[in-house]
Amino acid sequence: MGNAEVHSIHVHPVKAFRGQALREALIEPWGPVGDRRWALVDDGGKVVTRRRHPRLALAAAELLPGGVRLSAPGTQPLTVPVPDPAASGTAEVDVFGTRVRGVLAEEAAHAWCSAYLDASVRLLHMDDPAVVRPVDPEYALPGETVSFADGYPLLLTTLASLEALNAAVAQGDHPEEGPLPMNRFRPNLVVDGFEAWAEDGWNRLAVGGVHLRVARTCGRCVVTATDQQSARRGREPLLTLGRLRRFGSRLVFGQYLVPLTTGTVRVGDPVTVLE
Repeated sequence: MGNAEVHSIHVHPVKAFRGQALREALIEPWGPVGDRRWALVDDGGKVVTRRRHPRLALAAAELLPGGVRLSAPGTQPLTVPVPDPAASGTAEVDVFGTRVRGVLAEEAAHAWCSAYLDASVRLLHMDDPAVVRPVDPEYALPGETVSFADGYPLLLTTLASLEALNAAVAQGDHPEEGPLPMNRFRPNLVVDGFEAWAEDGWNRLAVGGVHLRVARTCGRCVVTATDQQSARRGREPLLTLGRLRRFGSRLVFGQYLVPLTTGTVRVGDPVTVLE
């Protein structure tokens, strides 16, 4: 193993929209600044994800000072300012069983998102992740909170594990679906310099000067089988993960992290396994 380092950093400003690569990111207790602070909610109060709307793979969200810029094929881009909690209404959203209250964006944002998905949705902003949503209590320490992410502040993947997975896909029943790009797995941190699947044995990391604990492995769903250029669903990587990476009922790729300290991480920062 050579020197391990951060290969790339990604945030997903709107949950389920395409991610954005950054050269550096400030890590707060609930994750990278700007990551999954916005989410869509349907008329039934449920969070909207690619599980139900794979076309969200083609929609992009870019962080701007004081807001976010939305774009998607066939639409005019829209800049949405962060709503003022004192002036805007709020709505509750069910994020996989956890009920969270968010601040409603302006009406133009609801209309833009609804028109793109051909479904009635509203766009919410999480005003204060410090108090809104706890990390899964089965794997959390007291007081840990998270944004609109699936359950944990950060997701880490490794280049070596993706290479091993793609090698297995190439030997499987549907090699034409590979190789798979890393953005299928929507990580925040991608690291290089480790052996494949080494992350299974990690408990605590230092990324630059930021310390993080490994909370649990990441179980994967049909979102990973969505082609990022066409939004069409395939069979990989789930078939191969089922053979190679089945942990009980879960198909695993990547590790969920919770920050123990805060600070800025940068592409090229050293990554050290502490325990």
